[in-house]
Amino acid sequence: MRNSGFLWVVVGIMILLDIYIYQAIKVVLPTSSPRVRSTIIIIYWFFSALSVITLAVLPYLNYESWPRMVRTYLFAIVVGLFFSKLLAAVFLAIDDIRRGGMWLLGKLFSNPSVSNSPWAVGMPRSTFFSWLGLAAGGGLFGTLLYGFGNKYRYHVNRVQLAFDNLPLAFKGMKIVQLSDIHSGSFTDKKAVEKGVELALAQKPDLILFTGDLVNDRATEMADYMDVFSKLKAPMGVYSTLGNHDYGDYVRWESQEIKQANLEHLKRIHGEMGWRLLMNENTILEKDGQQIVLIGIENWSARGNFPKYGKMKEAYSGAEQFPFKILMSHDPSHWDAQVRPEYPAIDLMLAGHTHGMQFGLEVPGFKWSPVQYIYKQWAGLYEEGKQKLYVNRGFGFIGYPGRVGILPEITVIELV
Repeated sequence: MRNSGFLWVVVGIMILLDIYIYQAIKVVLPTSSPRVRSTIIIIYWFFSALSVITLAVLPYLNYESWPRMVRTYLFAIVVGLFFSKLLAAVFLAIDDIRRGGMWLLGKLFSNPSVSNSPWAVGMPRSTFFSWLGLAAGGGLFGTLLYGFGNKYRYHVNRVQLAFDNLPLAFKGMKIVQLSDIHSGSFTDKKAVEKGVELALAQKPDLILFTGDLVNDRATEMADYMDVFSKLKAPMGVYSTLGNHDYGDYVRWESQEIKQANLEHLKRIHGEMGWRLLMNENTILEKDGQQIVLIGIENWSARGNFPKYGKMKEAYSGAEQFPFKILMSHDPSHWDAQVRPEYPAIDLMLAGHTHGMQFGLEVPGFKWSPVQYIYKQWAGLYEEGKQKLYVNRGFGFIGYPGRVGILPEITVIELV
């Protein structure tokens, strides 16, 4: 089967992690009663065996036919257990390195108090590091479980942006930006409707959607077209495509079927009343003054994501307008092409990263593992007179939750 070799490597790693973590459990259990020790050990090995067996047999089951909610949560729990144990193993490895170092020093300096074996009684596994590792792994897993409840907890982020060259008629214009809806991941239509109502409650003059309407297939929008069709604004609703919209992550029966899926998705944008910009621009007019809105297909500086965007085509004719807004799904486009080649673009709006749906945000500080991959990953960035705003995503994919990085409705006011 495809990727079966990789799967069995992961299964093997999970088994080794289970055995390794068990050594720490044995260290912290001696003070417990025999009944408590037995109960904890049984529970640990029951769930460990269940997760390993689940991962091992999934390729041989008709997994894709299972209910979406079951698939999503099962995958998230198994993966969450894997990374939680991996984190715990890091702390245990630090302790083992300490013990090995003590043994080596004892050998080098002929310390008689140190046994010939690095795992001897003279150097027992540290109870502190064992507890620390188990607490870190358990904390991560608990946090991921908690995050399940945040996936529809929509948060409004407001930002005021000042531009010297913005025509007077557009000062005070309110833009609502949405990104990364990923309708194929939704399981609660009423919760999604509340998110759309929250966006409309901001009373935007203009609504801009910066890509990834679906996970893979246009049919994922069937149950949600009526919801997102409610998005209306006086100056219109405009959209562009993200990397997931092209269906590149599905094995299609033919290239023709894949293309038909993309054409279907394009029609959906129009049927909802959204103007999809495909490497093109359009004029926005107010009180006789004009600015230009540019929409480009997905363009990424990273090799594992596609470059369908054609900036030369999208920008053609935009030169004459005093103020330019660009919708481009992937924020890596900003440093790679927009800033060096198109310095006249005033504001770029992007999404794509989701803030990895995991991180920490407090006033004056934000962190997520995704920042080690993307320089611009959430919020506002400025270089000279150019600005970039990266939306944290309306939906979710893979992990059905949010930890620290909440789903976002961005309200941008031009002042």
